[in-house]
Amino acid sequence: MTAAPPSQATRDTTAWENPMGLMGFEFVEFTSPQPGVLEAVFEKLGFTLVAKHRSKDVLLYRQNQINFILNREPHSQAAYFGAEHGPSACGLAFRVKDAHKAYKRALELGAQPIEIPTGPMELRLPAIKGIGGAPLYLIDRFEDGKSIYDIDFEWLPGVEQRPAGHGLNEIDHLTHNVYRGRMEFWSKFYESLFNFRELRYFDIQGEYTGLSSKAMTAPDGKIRIPLNEEARQGGGQIEEFLMQFNGEGIQHIALICDSLVEVVDKLGLAGVPLAPAPNDVYYQMLEKRLPGHGQNVNDLQARGILLDGTTADGTPRLLLQIFSTPMLGPVFFEFIERRGDYREGFGEGNFKALFESLERDQVNRGVIDTGAKEA
Repeated sequence: MTAAPPSQATRDTTAWENPMGLMGFEFVEFTSPQPGVLEAVFEKLGFTLVAKHRSKDVLLYRQNQINFILNREPHSQAAYFGAEHGPSACGLAFRVKDAHKAYKRALELGAQPIEIPTGPMELRLPAIKGIGGAPLYLIDRFEDGKSIYDIDFEWLPGVEQRPAGHGLNEIDHLTHNVYRGRMEFWSKFYESLFNFRELRYFDIQGEYTGLSSKAMTAPDGKIRIPLNEEARQGGGQIEEFLMQFNGEGIQHIALICDSLVEVVDKLGLAGVPLAPAPNDVYYQMLEKRLPGHGQNVNDLQARGILLDGTTADGTPRLLLQIFSTPMLGPVFFEFIERRGDYREGFGEGNFKALFESLERDQVNRGVIDTGAKEA
């Protein structure tokens, strides 16, 4: 695995121009051709149904500052997406300071508009064509009492508008899987429209397969989108996702919390399927890899939590992470905690071990033909 360190300009997000007025993620939109699938997943993850759309079969699930939109409206953009891709994230939204200005600029730069039908007294949500044809919404109504939800939705009586759930707080990043050769296209998409920059680049090789990953981040420092593509030899994890998903799309959604140990315990009790822990050697090597990290290794190992970051200057800046197994077709979730103002990492110190673990799973399931390599 090779990883290019970020430049000083990349580290200093305050030096970037933010021409679209980005202010973080607003929501992720989901769809499923089978009823009841998403509702059960959201509840296991600690989300609560807090509001229903006034005129459409659209639901708002929340946990602290995270908004998940479940679009069950027949004959909608989401319904067609679900028919093609199965249960999935069918759209995402960025917060912007001025949606009209941002939308106008996006179209001037060549973005393709997506018209979302609206009913009487509903807000028109500007959207452009994003990953896999999914809408990327631009939202400037997000203050409590004045948000898109206050206008287009009805709050359920007796339900907290921002329930604490399991303790997941915000969307940290969304990872896209793309066809080989398309990573550059999508990186240019985010660069040209939103002034994203490359934060990390990885080239990971396992025994049989490989992948390349380019982690993009926005000038607001809050929106992160890693892009993954299959290595040249093919037959690996990204290719399998693209086949199962029937195209490019959001591979996983990372949610951040204050205490991952506590959150993992709650996720386990709720029945969320979590990735198995690495072998003992991984945890035995933590002190050598991250001397002075200060974490309780027994607590991490008992839950399968991974640790990455840096302690080089004597101040631990750490990323704790764990993944679910696929919960929506090939789509899964990541749960993370960042300590010591560690905003830049994605767990790259764990990528090689995770990649090889998933590759072994593919071998065991017969997805990878090991005999072809041996021949």
